[in-house]
Amino acid sequence: MVYYFNKGGPLMWVLLGLLVVGIVIAIVKFIILTLASINSEKFLNKILSLLKANKVEDALKICEKTRGPVSAVFHAGISRLDKGLEAAERAMENAAAIEVAFLESGLIWLSTIVSVAPMIGFLGTVQGMIVAFEQIARSNDIIPSEVAGGISTALLTTFGGLTVAIPLQIIYNYFVQRIDKMVVDTEDSANNLVESLLEMKLIKKKAE
Repeated sequence: MVYYFNKGGPLMWVLLGLLVVGIVIAIVKFIILTLASINSEKFLNKILSLLKANKVEDALKICEKTRGPVSAVFHAGISRLDKGLEAAERAMENAAAIEVAFLESGLIWLSTIVSVAPMIGFLGTVQGMIVAFEQIARSNDIIPSEVAGGISTALLTTFGGLTVAIPLQIIYNYFVQRIDKMVVDTEDSANNLVESLLEMKLIKKKAE
């Protein structure tokens, strides 16, 4: 691998750099999503039991100590219970938008690497082909070994670009699927919270 890497030329170092950056982003994003994942049903029941016992401050403190979009959305809604249903829902929607933006942060760079890596590989291939044909023009003859060697070297950057892009594309798709699931879970939990509060008459439909 080291032999083929060195044979691929300077652009292989660029691809290696993109791979390292992509892996770092993937590791950080995996940690963030893991910390943000909670059992929303269990968390909802815990919050509702505190609210039913009129322990609003305790519920808010638990939301503050718990990571993830569900707790942030709950905190926004509970802190505005006295303002009425519309105010609580609006606060929860704003909190959800902020949390989704946070969860998706960094994915744009991963997507960029996935798109750019193959193009850099193709650039290296085109560059290598140009060099190979220049050698043919200078020698004024087609020597199969030289042509094959030049084309082989040129194709190594394409191979390198695809090697970087394919696994990072899989990782990117995994993160997108996981974030989508968390968004749906957050929306369901928020709706369940509002419905439960209305049933227990802990929130007013209209602000007085």
